[in-house]
Amino acid sequence: MNGMPPQKATSDVFHAIADPNRRALLGFLAHESRPVGDCVEELGITYSAVSQHLSVLREVGLVESKTHGRKRLYRSRFEPLQTVHDWTALYRPYWQNRLKGLGEYLNRQEGDGQE
Repeated sequence: MNGMPPQKATSDVFHAIADPNRRALLGFLAHESRPVGDCVEELGITYSAVSQHLSVLREVGLVESKTHGRKRLYRSRFEPLQTVHDWTALYRPYWQNRLKGLGEYLNRQEGDGQE
């Protein structure tokens, strides 16, 4: 244990991006602020489900909201994904070695005339 109190699962960036609907929302909201109704239409899930997903994403800072007139608009924020990037970077040398090995194997197969 590292002495830090455990995080609630819903306040964990990894938990937030584990759901495919939340990942789809992040992508949909990446370039433009949009209201919930647009998200419902894009994802094809209920208003309630979109609201719950947005709540999880807001809690970890992956989505921000602002009021524009009578509408609340949502937009992705990617800074919290730095945690995911840093964690996956630990495994990059492993995958680079594996891919290098695969490339060498394929080159040998091609050199042997096998396909």
